[in-house]
Amino acid sequence: MNDKAEWSDARLLGAVADGDRRALEVVYERHAPWLLLRLSRRCADQAVVDEAVQDTFVAVWRTASKWNGKGEAAAWIWGIGIRRLLDLLRRRPLVVSPAYEQIMVSAEEQVLLGIEYGDLGRALDRLSPELRAVVQATVLDGLTTREAGKLLGIPTGTVKTRMMRAKALLREELA
Repeated sequence: MNDKAEWSDARLLGAVADGDRRALEVVYERHAPWLLLRLSRRCADQAVVDEAVQDTFVAVWRTASKWNGKGEAAAWIWGIGIRRLLDLLRRRPLVVSPAYEQIMVSAEEQVLLGIEYGDLGRALDRLSPELRAVVQATVLDGLTTREAGKLLGIPTGTVKTRMMRAKALLREELA
C-alpha cells in the first residue's frame, strides 16, 4: 500500500509524527473540509475560521506523536480545531458599534466562550476524556448518538451510557 491516500488515519498520524510531510498533506486533504465547515458554523468571520484551520494542522504536525490512537483521529483533530477557534475568538478585539454602543459578538461565540472559560467549561474539564468526547460530539457538535459513535469509534449504546454518566456528573458539579 504505497498510496498514502488509502492509509488509515492512525497510520497517517504515525507517519506525521515521524516527520512525513506527505502524510500531513493527506490528513489535511481528508479532514480540512469538514473542519472548515464545522468551524464556520461557529464563527461568521471566515478569516478567523481559516486561521483556526491552519493553526489546527500546524498543531497536528507538531503534536501527532501525542495522539494516543484511541477513538477516532477526527475527534482528536476536532478538539484541537475548536480550541484554536476559541483562542482566536478570545484574543480578537470586540467590535463596538458606535450607533448602539453595544458589543457585537454573535450569540454562538458568546456561548462557546462561556463553555470554554465559565463554570461549565471547568466542569467539562473535570470529566474523563471519554465522557467529555461524548458531550462534545453530541451537545457541542450536534451529532446524533449514531454519528457520535461512528466518530468516536464506539457503539451507540456506549455513547448513550457515557452521556447519561456525563450529565449526572455535570449536574453534581454545577449544583
